[in-house]
Amino acid sequence: MMNLDLTGKKAIVCGSTQGIGKSIATELSMLGAEITLIARNEEALRQAAGSLDTTAGQTHRFLVADFSKPEELRTIFATYMQQHSCDILVNNTGGPPSGPITEAGTDAFISAYQAHLICNHILVQAVLPSMKSSGYGRIINVISTSVKQPLKGLGVSNTTRAAVAGWAKTLSFEVARFGITVNNVLPGATKTQRLESIISGKATKTQVKTDEVEQEMLNEIPAGRFGQPEEIAALAAFLASPAAGYINGQSIAVDGGRTMAF
Repeated sequence: MMNLDLTGKKAIVCGSTQGIGKSIATELSMLGAEITLIARNEEALRQAAGSLDTTAGQTHRFLVADFSKPEELRTIFATYMQQHSCDILVNNTGGPPSGPITEAGTDAFISAYQAHLICNHILVQAVLPSMKSSGYGRIINVISTSVKQPLKGLGVSNTTRAAVAGWAKTLSFEVARFGITVNNVLPGATKTQRLESIISGKATKTQVKTDEVEQEMLNEIPAGRFGQPEEIAALAAFLASPAAGYINGQSIAVDGGRTMAF
């Protein structure tokens, strides 16, 4: 019987007040995990934490942190980990602004690397001692299908996401012997505020209606629809579970079949 039980496990979920991050936190809590949410908005965090399942007797928490300020995050998180343990870390951060790579300033790359690669690394270094001590660890990075097939108009994002994937693969080699897995969830076009922003931005830039841009995107998806955050969360929850203990170093697309690469 497949073991999906996360009762007693401590999970930290980033970017968890809306969209995919919130759905992952919700799913993990329903499997019994105790959740610590991380995001910038304290009131949104409070509301999200209050909505999580507590039938396994969990006490959910939250940390207010800004991923555009890595050193501030380091301090806040180091203090937190002095008193808490972590079995599951979900790295999830909103993507950089869209636009051609030829128009991107160098500061856009620096900001994106800090919010994604650097902050991911800070969090991982902080949770590894706890995971090693317990012999159980799941590091799950929510990235993008662009690590397999770059997406048009997302130059900075494509570059940054690929760097995170390379970092994660390398990390997976080094921590597997401690019972820790590292995997990437690659969402395709998913019904979130991020998708709405991309559609709106493209419509403005190309001077066409938003519904035409949306239909153009749908035409590229064999399933003929956008994904739901809960569908991304389902994969993350499986990877967090004991059942996925032999899956390591993988990048798995959840995109309705859009990505052409193997």
